[in-house]
Amino acid sequence: MAEIVIRNLRKEFGAFTAVEGSSFTIRDGEFFMLLGPSGCGKTTTLRMIAGLELPSGGEILIDGEDVSQLPASRRDIAMVFQMFALYPHMNVRRNISYPLVSQGVARAEVQAKVAEVARILGITDILDKPVGGLSGGDRQRVALARAIVRRPKAFMMDEPLGALDAEFREHMAEELRALHDRMGATTVYVTHDQLEAMQMGDKIVVMNHGVVEQFGTPQDIYDHPATLFVADFIGSPSMNFLRFQGALAAGDSAVRLGEVSIATPEVQVATGPRDLVLGVRPEHVTLSDAAPYRGRILASEYLGTSQIITLDCPHGTVKARVPSGQGVRSGETVGLSFRSGTLSLFDAATGRALRTAANAAVHHG
Repeated sequence: MAEIVIRNLRKEFGAFTAVEGSSFTIRDGEFFMLLGPSGCGKTTTLRMIAGLELPSGGEILIDGEDVSQLPASRRDIAMVFQMFALYPHMNVRRNISYPLVSQGVARAEVQAKVAEVARILGITDILDKPVGGLSGGDRQRVALARAIVRRPKAFMMDEPLGALDAEFREHMAEELRALHDRMGATTVYVTHDQLEAMQMGDKIVVMNHGVVEQFGTPQDIYDHPATLFVADFIGSPSMNFLRFQGALAAGDSAVRLGEVSIATPEVQVATGPRDLVLGVRPEHVTLSDAAPYRGRILASEYLGTSQIITLDCPHGTVKARVPSGQGVRSGETVGLSFRSGTLSLFDAATGRALRTAANAAVHHG
């Protein structure tokens, strides 16, 4: 398998810049997620790593070798797409064996490898069936089997579960992660689904408008978003944003929302007077009559063991995830308290997180 290093990667299509200055490292054996909305540059990045697109600038290193200008055929990369791209005139066995046959591998070795990968993916019983009559899940297993049968250096997966229904998609996500863990393969996986990325990935790159917004573990990205975009994109419901004006000194551990002081992680770099944003996750909001910061309940959404309460507050709308048994009434005014160590602070103009004691080690190095 392989370590993949991306340095200042750029891709231009005429006057349009699809990827700008991306840099990150995919460790050997990692399940690595490229995450972002449509048009953010994640698929273009994947295609450049695979050799299906050549970069306009920057470097791509696989196992220390600069492959930036090499064609896909010389990178030892396997691709799995959303649309399964199987050969309809071949049965399952011939689809899986095709990469080995085309390389001139001996027939006995081909048969052994096809049997092994079919066993791993649980498709031994359909090897002699035509692919046209298979379910979406089985066709995706066949596509995966064809990709892994020759044991390439790395796997590139472009939204491979996107064509499946929601229930089976979750099941296949678990299977994919389990398969990765058994094989120890370096896998780069593109998705727009943040829940899928958080569930499956060892590391995540979050992209927006061709730029890497943040790179890190799922927990780091969730707990300490580097930008307002990441904070809004990751989480369901997403992070709440309370907007206010103020100036912060190094060492400050509270902000003022109107007349109310809210404890925060210690600020490490002073700011002049400016528009600021306090970010709080819904599960870190507690409703309490004693809390001085107040909001009016607009609605509640029952989710079984919990409920999402939407409140109108002086500095923005807040969603709180609270136990389903907590009694609330639309229209009543209640107090809100926030778990101080979990809060994020952002510069409203730049969208970047302010350096605090909580996030310093995560995205400020």
